[in-house]
Amino acid sequence: MSPEGKDGARHDGRRPDQLRAVLITRDFLKHPEGSVLIEFGETKVVCTASIEDKVPPFLKGRGQGWVTAEYAMLPRSTGTRTPRENRGPSGRSQEIQRLVGRALRAVVERTKLGERTVWVDCDVLQADGGTRTAAITGSYVALADALARLVSAHLLPGLPLRDQVAAVSVGVVQGKPVADLDYVEDSAAEVDMNLVMTGSGEFVEIQGTAEQVAFGRQRLDEMLALGEAAIRRLIAFQRRAVEARGERTFSL
Repeated sequence: MSPEGKDGARHDGRRPDQLRAVLITRDFLKHPEGSVLIEFGETKVVCTASIEDKVPPFLKGRGQGWVTAEYAMLPRSTGTRTPRENRGPSGRSQEIQRLVGRALRAVVERTKLGERTVWVDCDVLQADGGTRTAAITGSYVALADALARLVSAHLLPGLPLRDQVAAVSVGVVQGKPVADLDYVEDSAAEVDMNLVMTGSGEFVEIQGTAEQVAFGRQRLDEMLALGEAAIRRLIAFQRRAVEARGERTFSL
């Protein structure tokens, strides 16, 4: 399928700045302290946050906590079966889980977490582009829910969060900057970029690559503007989900 439809529109009819339909289901699983199913169109990722009352050896006795992440794709989350990573995560999975961990640590006040570790697990049920950005955006909600349970149990005096964090993909497809690429667009993109930003508008990470031709400063600024606007919408969406009481499912 071509990434461009009739009259130059995106193949799925979206505007250049338009996100796919985004859905969040909180408390998706029974056991984790925080769990979310996040969907960006056909991309579906389960994000869980689990609290462990200890820290890695390099943090023992320092009075601060740790946040770390793992990422994996189910064998049939893609068009053809991908073998399970039984011998450890692939290079791609390692890169993504480190990115998720860095993104979350950027907004956690670890000295207020105490000597606890939050394990965030991101499992891709179905992949259609943007799995890492969906994982970051969903993981923040799972993390916030898990920490809120510690506060409710009087194990923490308040939420050890300094900000929110969300992520989105942007790119250049057939010469046009677009936000939130699906697989059809991502596989044909001339430029592929992932942005991770905080709720206050600061960058945590920018991953940008020219896949076919080099790009200039003007094109970079256009993509950053698209991504920043999209992340502002995602931040507001996260806030609505986290602050809701008695609701589980939210749509954007």
